[in-house]
Amino acid sequence: MSLVRPSRASRVIARLLVAALVLAALVLSVTPWQQSAPGAGRVVAYAPDERRQNLKAPIEGRVLRWFVREGSVVKKGDPIVDLTDNDPDILFRLRAERDAFVARLDAAKARASSMESRVDSLEDSRKSGIAAAESRIRMATQRVIASEQAVALANATLNAARLNIERQRALTAQGLTSRRQLELTELEETRAQTEVERAKVILAAAQSEELALASDRQKVGNDGAASISDARGSRSGAEVEVASASVELARIEVRLARQSAQSVTAPSDGTIFRIVANGQSGEIVKAGDVLAILVPDTSARAVELWVSGNDLPLVREGAHARIQFEGWPALQFSGWPSVAVGTFGARVSFVDSSDNGAGQFRILVTPEEGSKWPAAIYLRQGVRAQGWVQLGRVTLGYEVWRQFNGFPPSLPREPEGAKTDGKAGPKGEPK
Repeated sequence: MSLVRPSRASRVIARLLVAALVLAALVLSVTPWQQSAPGAGRVVAYAPDERRQNLKAPIEGRVLRWFVREGSVVKKGDPIVDLTDNDPDILFRLRAERDAFVARLDAAKARASSMESRVDSLEDSRKSGIAAAESRIRMATQRVIASEQAVALANATLNAARLNIERQRALTAQGLTSRRQLELTELEETRAQTEVERAKVILAAAQSEELALASDRQKVGNDGAASISDARGSRSGAEVEVASASVELARIEVRLARQSAQSVTAPSDGTIFRIVANGQSGEIVKAGDVLAILVPDTSARAVELWVSGNDLPLVREGAHARIQFEGWPALQFSGWPSVAVGTFGARVSFVDSSDNGAGQFRILVTPEEGSKWPAAIYLRQGVRAQGWVQLGRVTLGYEVWRQFNGFPPSLPREPEGAKTDGKAGPKGEPK
């Protein structure tokens, strides 16, 4: 037993190891640790219109002259490159074509105006013709009434003549009057009969004239309506021609404006990052080809980070983050940001609603209040950066256990008033 008994040194080492394990367990259980979601990205401009821009050719033609080279600093409106069309007389031809369409448009407008005046005149003539026809109809109606009265008068005269004949015949039979008087009475009766027939003929003629004038009024209205419809059709044709000429003129104006824009200028202050068109004068380019790349000057910088989809549910707008820039000396402890050196404070501005196709989501972080990032000369657009979005606080022991098991970070407390997709419970709380 004395031979297999451990030595004094072994017992001391064992006690020290047990004490170290107990001490490590105590340290792990009480030491705080800041959980974080790491991400890598680059420096960008916060405003989209201040990010790298492609200067494209507005027309198809040849590069005439470059005013800049790579690295040139330009101001807004400074010339970048001049282009020229393959046809040197293209502007003259387009202006002549535009003038022809302007003349065509003016002629079409004049025709439309003339047709409008003709429609108004025809409508007035139609109203006047109908009014005149109605006046003639009223006159014919009066003649019909007079003829009817003449017929009635002739019939009364005929009746009186017939009664007078009967009386004369009775008197002649009694010998109280002469034969001559009877013949005169019969002549009066015949004359009265003739007047009746004549009055009826005049009445029939007056009625026929009334019908004819009514038909003539209808004809005047129909002819006027037909003429007005024809004039309106001509006016519509002129208006269609005006619209067509306007469209063609607009198309020519667009072509002329594009051809006139043969000088590409800087849309904002910045630096020429790359000349894509090889910088050679005389090179043929198509409309829409990239001529150069401009990096605008910006005072509002941000960092574009890509984080894993496993950490995305924990990243929220307004969360704190620490940023380490490439080329800037730094010593980072993600679990203890207070002892980190060379990192800069930031705040999450927004989180993309979709991934990049590889399970990573883009977030944009900006300097938080009170944190001063390096000067713009050091943080040019495109400088790579490493970031850590701060999540919840746990113990170091829990973090080691989580990392050993591959569990995700702990979910932070849900902020009050946050929207959820679950249904509301009886008291309005999500189920």
